[in-house]
Amino acid sequence: MKSLIKNPKIALLTGMLSLGITGTMTFSFVKSAVAAPVSQGMTGNYIGVGIAPGVTSGGHHEEAAQLGGDIQGRVTIPNTPVSVRGSFLFDDKTTATIPTITYDIPVAKNTNLYAGAGYSFIGTKGDDTPIGNRNSVVLDSGVETALNKNVIAFGDAKYGLNAYENSDADAVSFQFGVGYRF
Repeated sequence: MKSLIKNPKIALLTGMLSLGITGTMTFSFVKSAVAAPVSQGMTGNYIGVGIAPGVTSGGHHEEAAQLGGDIQGRVTIPNTPVSVRGSFLFDDKTTATIPTITYDIPVAKNTNLYAGAGYSFIGTKGDDTPIGNRNSVVLDSGVETALNKNVIAFGDAKYGLNAYENSDADAVSFQFGVGYRF
């Protein structure tokens, strides 16, 4: 992890590779879903908590990758494969509020892949968060699965475009957690 922080290009490539793998998986599942009967993915809304390790920095000495917490939720739009999601990333200095719209792809019983876009609103501009230190467009992709009737697990990658002040650097953050489905 420390080598990723010291070399933002490696961290960026790692994040892009993660997003690329998720995108490729999403494309292959969509392609196979056309030929196969649609499986029942995870339904319902949830709210969860987890961790949010950022793996990039803005390229300046005072900017560093951040480890923070995550409060994340999903609200489905009935009769569509679309969900409204929100993430609230926080650390000891500031927050990032990230509303997104995602397209959900059922891949197995009680499991979805999702991909979408949103925008991060940084609480105190200039203070580092796991997704950068300034407001930016965010691409999001991930997976969610129900562990039982009310408990879910989620993991996703967020890619903030031009997410650092005084830099054209992008940001990559991963979120992992568990939640309560209702």
